[in-house]
Amino acid sequence: MAEMMKGNVAVAEAAVRAGVRMYAGYPITPTTEIMEYLSWRLPEVGGTFIQAESELAGINMVIGAASCGVRALTASSGPGISLKQEGVSTLADEELSAVVINMCRYGNGLGTLFTSQCDYNRETRGGGNGDYRCIVMCPSSIQEAVDMIAEAYDVAEKYRVVVVMLGEGALGQMMEPVELPDFQEPKRNPWGFDGKYTYKKIGIFERDSMKEAVELNAKFKKIKENEQRWESEGIEDAEYVFVAYGLCGRSTLGAVRELRAEGHKVGLIRPITAWPFPEKAFRQINPEVKGIITVEANATGQLVDDAALYTKKALKNNVPAYALPYVYGIPAISKIKEDFLKIKAGEVEEVY
Repeated sequence: MAEMMKGNVAVAEAAVRAGVRMYAGYPITPTTEIMEYLSWRLPEVGGTFIQAESELAGINMVIGAASCGVRALTASSGPGISLKQEGVSTLADEELSAVVINMCRYGNGLGTLFTSQCDYNRETRGGGNGDYRCIVMCPSSIQEAVDMIAEAYDVAEKYRVVVVMLGEGALGQMMEPVELPDFQEPKRNPWGFDGKYTYKKIGIFERDSMKEAVELNAKFKKIKENEQRWESEGIEDAEYVFVAYGLCGRSTLGAVRELRAEGHKVGLIRPITAWPFPEKAFRQINPEVKGIITVEANATGQLVDDAALYTKKALKNNVPAYALPYVYGIPAISKIKEDFLKIKAGEVEEVY
């Protein structure tokens, strides 16, 4: 039976039910409720909660838990996620699995408290130093976020990678009806406690690094082939295809349906994984499409780069790509429709 739950609370409870038994982090708006909830909930199920002295300490504690085979979690936003990047890079280097939740807020530096999608480039490009990628999952509702948690750990452990849940501040703060999943029996991953928690290590010799590069590329190729997730509607005959994820994807779907009802041939691709990017969805687009339009909650347009790239790769031609960046907040259906008509009228300059 569904119950009304706040996003952060629902995600935290879903993590407990997915077998998470260790959380380490540092408070930050708009994510702190995840910490607050787990501070009492994890001890109830025999887990460990640590409010670390900093984000750096928190992610390093997650490294320790992951190396012991425990399902470990941390969450933050804005500059807190930036501070965790060295640890995320280390998790990737040691091929340890963990989940990091980013309820994104807008702005550079310390930023603001406005809900946003301005961290797309960082999360989809790795975030820290080195040659690695995190699987990035982007829920558009609290229910989807709740359902995603157990799957995120399964995928992280399958490939021994970090999975980032890229939400928005509003997703963590709003309330919706949610059906919680059943409890999973906690388990330890087989590489914990055996003294061989990594099956590769960068060596000091050139041959070791070259061997690792081959293995990493093979792994990432497998992830890109098997783990693309998306939702699409109306793209097979669309003259214009919107691309939007998260809460922007949700309002864009409403705009697409209203525009369709008004006689406009439009469609939507909503990436559920921002990496691997859902390239396969773009192969289904009408080859006569007139334009790709991203709807984004950032200032500069970040998703548009990938949307344009994969359109070109899939369709083998130069389709105009437009960005509608709304800086922060969740764009209204009416505003998306209004700006779409400006694109059709030639009043908006294409990005690519």
